Amino acid sequence: MSDTVNTDPKTPAPQVWPCLRARDAKALIRFLVDAFGFEEVVSYEEGGLVVHAELAWPEGGGVMLGSERETPERETPEGEAPWPGRPGTFTAYVVTARPDAVHARAVAAGARITTGLTETDYGSRDFSAADPEGNRWSFGTYPGSPRPGAEG
Repeated sequence: MSDTVNTDPKTPAPQVWPCLRARDAKALIRFLVDAFGFEEVVSYEEGGLVVHAELAWPEGGGVMLGSERETPERETPEGEAPWPGRPGTFTAYVVTARPDAVHARAVAAGARITTGLTETDYGSRDFSAADPEGNRWSFGTYPGSPRPGAEG
């Protein structure tokens, strides 16, 4: 698997960014880079906390993350939790053309594999793993159904 971001001009920039918070964002970033092959694009810190980081997936897309912290009340409507996503509650399916290579990398980095490499009924080759925060990541070849009107 390539360790660089896909720079193919036909691949659109991500328009949907899954976001998560972490108890130890710096360690989670290192894990996601080392174990799965994400690429750290930016990471901004204040007072020892990661306030914003972006990790790109080499085959397209990415995630944003930051340290668990209180959100200022001015940003929170009355009665709502400052940030509903708690560390360890995130799940994602990541499309890859090379699930065996990602699996081998994850195992070598000590990732806890929750579901081994499997051939699905719908033709995908998948596996799942947990990161040190408890988030669940699935990787596989299933790219999703074609978009309406995209079929030729």
